[in-house]
Amino acid sequence: HARFGASAIIAWLFAGRILSGIATSNMSAAGAYIADVTPPEKRAATFGLLGSAFGLGFVLGPAIGGVVGNVNPRYTFWAAAAFALLNTLYGLFVLPESLPRERRTPHLEWKRANPLGSLQLLRSHHELWGLTWVNFITYLAHEVFPNIWVIYCIAAFGWSTGSIGLTLALVGTVSAINQATMVGRVVKRLGERRTLLASLAIAVAGLALLGSNNGYVFLFGAMLISLPMYQASSQALMTRRVGAHSQGELQGALGSIRGISMLIGPSLFTLTFAQFAGAWRHTGLIGAPWFLAALLYAVSLVIAWRVTSRVDDVVLAGLHGPIERDETFYAVNE
Repeated sequence: HARFGASAIIAWLFAGRILSGIATSNMSAAGAYIADVTPPEKRAATFGLLGSAFGLGFVLGPAIGGVVGNVNPRYTFWAAAAFALLNTLYGLFVLPESLPRERRTPHLEWKRANPLGSLQLLRSHHELWGLTWVNFITYLAHEVFPNIWVIYCIAAFGWSTGSIGLTLALVGTVSAINQATMVGRVVKRLGERRTLLASLAIAVAGLALLGSNNGYVFLFGAMLISLPMYQASSQALMTRRVGAHSQGELQGALGSIRGISMLIGPSLFTLTFAQFAGAWRHTGLIGAPWFLAALLYAVSLVIAWRVTSRVDDVVLAGLHGPIERDETFYAVNE
């Protein structure tokens, strides 16, 4: 971020973006930390809090950037760099280590410290591998939001940038409140599996409504999209399938999967929008990117239903102890 702020030529902007990309493992580390310090049955709720913090940042970040940017556009990057430095200092001097030394991975295997190597862990359990596909497809479908939201609202409804900003703030606020207050309660009542399936179904409905040419229906669909809890419940299910020493590797692998989706998603949805907002506008399907995302979520729903086990809901009902390793999973099933 500091490099962005000091950039005078475009090359430095690209260099700064590369450095920023290298440093984005902070979300993976945060996920691993949660898995380390939280009992399995409470991880979904805690992952929800992490999602809430992300949603709050989604609301506050643009607001702070807008205020600072009015003074000088470069100052927005310096402000981001200051927050990143503050975060680093907090982690370095305040946040305690999540695992004692004896529970940490004894040595780093460099052959697995890459996106392809991490697939070995993800393929170590059939349910883990299935949930990997669920996450990849939802990550891919989620790319419709940052790439299409603004241009769609302008093309379909003629909204101003201020109105669009308010809709984004509204969605971020509802999402943050939902993730912080509801995930734990819903998972406790329904279980992780049923929460995952219900959330994906709600996402399908919400995305289908976003494809409407009616602004009010669009806003209602946006509110529905703010409710799902599939990310927290999916991550909680996945953390049960690996041992304590592999939680960081799992989160890093999920980060790799998300990175791959971010390479594919922007082109997929922007090209779809360009086609249906341009040459094929006469079809009346300018909302085609949203329908495509809804279809992807529907596919992930089917996969999730087929690969997950009902034993997770039994565990959360208190009939068995928490599942932590693959061997215990089969022992409980038997």
